[in-house]
Amino acid sequence: MTPLKRITIRDVSERAGVSTAAVSYVLNGREGKVSQETASKVRRAVEELNYIPDFSARSLAGTRSKLIGVVIPQTEDQKQLLLQNPFYSELVCGIEARLRQSGYHMILSGVDKGEGYLDTSMQRNLDGAIIMGIYQESFYDDLKRVKVPIVLIDSYVNDSYFQTVSIDDEAGGYMATKLLIDNGHTNIALVTGLIRKDGVVEKRFLGYKRALKEAGLFYNSDYVFEHSVSYEYGQEAAAAIAAGHPEITAVFASSDLVALGVLRGLSDAGKRVPDDVSVVGFDDIPVARMCNPPLTTVRQNIVARGEMAAGRLLKAIEEGEEALADDPSVTRLEMAIRQTVQRLSPS
Repeated sequence: MTPLKRITIRDVSERAGVSTAAVSYVLNGREGKVSQETASKVRRAVEELNYIPDFSARSLAGTRSKLIGVVIPQTEDQKQLLLQNPFYSELVCGIEARLRQSGYHMILSGVDKGEGYLDTSMQRNLDGAIIMGIYQESFYDDLKRVKVPIVLIDSYVNDSYFQTVSIDDEAGGYMATKLLIDNGHTNIALVTGLIRKDGVVEKRFLGYKRALKEAGLFYNSDYVFEHSVSYEYGQEAAAAIAAGHPEITAVFASSDLVALGVLRGLSDAGKRVPDDVSVVGFDDIPVARMCNPPLTTVRQNIVARGEMAAGRLLKAIEEGEEALADDPSVTRLEMAIRQTVQRLSPS
């Protein structure tokens, strides 16, 4: 793929057949300084060349900006505030702390479904980027054209161009479900975000299915509630479980944020946790140990993952990506056993 050439004001002036000063006037909203015909020529050239203004004002070629882009996906249909999910807040804390230690600064942004990141990265002259979540294939193609080191978090994109920091999401889904099975539960619901191919949610779903199969339990698609990774959907799914599935005695929620909504929804429906329904989450965000009852969940060290991602990116920037060959990129998981799972007595 041909690298993306940075278009300059000089390129625009040559295409439009006007001076660079005229281009600058138009781009800075001072069109009164030029004729209407000149302004039209500049705007047409800007559009034809896909010119993006360089907001960083970095004048010396080869000078590092010390800026790192960090992108949080807004992949659900419902619009969410950038850090509404506490998981991302924890992750960003780890990234920012590690970058600051090395004298780098972070530019945090969200990318809505269907949007690209190319314009932002080109405008800011980023030294590198950390991208969370999954996106359309064209998004990754754009990233490669920018030619800066990139680390992906929670992505299963099979492309050697990118560095990754990950956990074994399938194993985590298996661990959570097996814990419930080991405590005598056989009718286990999964409450999750949309299951997309090669995404984190799909991996946890596959772990759920593997645990059921290993235990000789029937996989019932009616027990899978998928929509969005949100507290509100956890509430909604819990209400549906309480109203329509009295046989369900346990829920695996694919994130703690969803699990917290499940706890509230079950309580609103008159169900007691864990007496009537057991619940297991995934992530171990801080509020998981503060809620009532404290949530049993799959623990990952979220802050450490952010620090690892930032560390890998900085090493790639300063030493080259070949220096990362022997560095760890997968963090371990463990169960945090608290008070939301109850052992069923044999019937």
